[in-house]
Amino acid sequence: MAEKRKTSSAGKKALQKGQVNIYGVDGKVKDSIKLPGVFDTPYRPDLIRRAVVSAQANRRQRYGPSLNAGMRHSVSTWGKGRGVARVQRLTQGRTAAQSPNNVGGRRAHPPRPEHSFEKKINIKEKRFAKASALAAASVEERVRARGHRFKAGITLPVVVDDDIEKLDRARDVLAAIRALGLEEDIRRAHDGRHIRAGRGKMRGRRFRQPRSILFVATRGSSLLRAARNLPGVHTTDPEGINTELLAPGGDSGRLIVISRSALESIGGEK
Repeated sequence: MAEKRKTSSAGKKALQKGQVNIYGVDGKVKDSIKLPGVFDTPYRPDLIRRAVVSAQANRRQRYGPSLNAGMRHSVSTWGKGRGVARVQRLTQGRTAAQSPNNVGGRRAHPPRPEHSFEKKINIKEKRFAKASALAAASVEERVRARGHRFKAGITLPVVVDDDIEKLDRARDVLAAIRALGLEEDIRRAHDGRHIRAGRGKMRGRRFRQPRSILFVATRGSSLLRAARNLPGVHTTDPEGINTELLAPGGDSGRLIVISRSALESIGGEK
């Protein structure tokens, strides 16, 4: 009996520090691999948040009213002595116009088209934030704290062999997700879709969708198209990884499923 126990424990290959399992599309462990050096980057939530806020601010479009808005009238003031307000009125009538306190008048302090919403961030800080967010995705506590749901015992990020890049149907991707034990996270994103609070619902942003898995595969692989329509899922190639994808809303710990080739191409650069 003791001999049997000894053999079974020796059959299990213990992972060294910095190593993760490589899974097949059937969910079984195929091999192990050492994570690139970028996953050893120290955790800097302040830099991650700044990089995401900067990216969001730089996407904002400048806006403002026409220079002549509210001033397309011929007006004059009656002056004092008539027992009425001394506001500007149309020359051909008695209707008040043009002043900011009048109906149809100009804005007192309108938004200026020359105002820039951009927020700068140092290039080195931006790169460090991306590396730090990538490293945070390999820490189970941070990924669970972000709200992601996955089976216990799976190594993060979830590295899958290159067969996953050949999947070209959403149902096949969903079957692989189910085999890997990540189905609950897709369900969380699907059930969490809700109508947005506030005016955004009238401006083309009616629904809010929780973020789920981030698929990373080599450029041109069919997986990038097959998986992108699943609830809350984003897809990208290694060159397209950015801090906002790794930490939506500035909260690090995104659940990542990455192919072996994509992981090897990331390398150890910070």
